[in-house]
Amino acid sequence: MSELVTVVDSLENKISKLLHKMELLHQANTKLENELEALKNERDKVHDSVSYWEEKYNSLKLAGTMFGSNTDKTEAKLKINALIRELDHCITQLAE
Repeated sequence: MSELVTVVDSLENKISKLLHKMELLHQANTKLENELEALKNERDKVHDSVSYWEEKYNSLKLAGTMFGSNTDKTEAKLKINALIRELDHCITQLAE
């Protein structure tokens, strides 16, 4: 009978240890999930910032081409013509 009590005590001890490990792993998992969410938010902010600065850069580049060499002026004219065609297309769609 004492052997059975020893086995039961051993099992209870092992179960207690497993439950404790499970709780620690659950806490670590929650912490990692929160960290992942924070990193995703930070990544989105950085992506938005990069997009914003790329747009600014392209605007400055276009403005700079208007004051640059002939090849830059040609590029600017092509860009302006493309924008005008895009506006014409939008106006046509609105008129329909």
